[in-house]
Amino acid sequence: MSTLIQDRELASSLECPIVDGKRQVQHVPPRTADVGGIPVNRVLPSRHRRLVGAWCFLDHAGPSVFKGDSRGLRVGPHPHIGLQTFTWMIEGEVLHRDSLGNEQVIRPGQVNLMTAGRGISHTEESVPGETQLHAAQLWIALPEADRRTDPRFDHYPNLPGWEEEGVAFTLLTGEFAGRRAPTLAFSALVGLDLDSREGSTIELSLREDFEYGVLPLEGELGIEGDTFPSNELAYLGRGRERVTLSLPEGGRAILVGGEPLDEEILIWWNFVGHSKAEIAEAQRDWEAGSERFGSIPDYEGDPLTPPPLPW
Repeated sequence: MSTLIQDRELASSLECPIVDGKRQVQHVPPRTADVGGIPVNRVLPSRHRRLVGAWCFLDHAGPSVFKGDSRGLRVGPHPHIGLQTFTWMIEGEVLHRDSLGNEQVIRPGQVNLMTAGRGISHTEESVPGETQLHAAQLWIALPEADRRTDPRFDHYPNLPGWEEEGVAFTLLTGEFAGRRAPTLAFSALVGLDLDSREGSTIELSLREDFEYGVLPLEGELGIEGDTFPSNELAYLGRGRERVTLSLPEGGRAILVGGEPLDEEILIWWNFVGHSKAEIAEAQRDWEAGSERFGSIPDYEGDPLTPPPLPW
């Protein structure tokens, strides 16, 4: 669940300043939130940074260990429009159900991608008996031309992976290092997981027309003399040909990037839209039980209720 981000000037600049001949990296601190009973660190959206390419939302959940009577993650029926939900599972197993009738368990090393388009609803639950969860969940804003596309769900159990200089890479979406992920995309994007087995310093080639961010998930991240603790996003901006990253042994990070989305994007609750009217219509439809968002009869529990619109 998100809030409406309106501080456009502060959060929309694509250029990181150059000081003494060195391009700076923006520090984007996280804020804490609760999603389905699980604490998460949220870095997008914020007043510091609204978007990285079309990536408009980034939560880092866990690593969490469930104890006692905890049922783990449990997110009741809720709607989406105008976006894709993108879940990268590192530890644990989660069951996805949606109003199209899809049921899919996501396991470590896999991606679940739900395209909301004109409207869909879904639930997320830890698999019974599961004791841990570690995942990154992101949203991708659909371009205005595709915002009312048909909803769909895609599961990606096999993604391109390789090792280099002590780092295991998994390409989550887009193209990188001559490889292409099969993940459905509506805009030019890249997502890359970096898992440092030994502790490494690596140089990554970048596209100058993309803007990029790197989020350390475990361990401290070094970027050309600057340091970023776990859950603090390093925004690289655009115009870079390469970047050098340092990861400790056991360190992990996720790199996201893409062509800047030169469109007005509004985020409210679980909706992404291109106007307030579009979001208000979706909220009215959800509150009225419209067929637009369907239902999930196999879930035992109440649907989520949105807060009042702020306008």
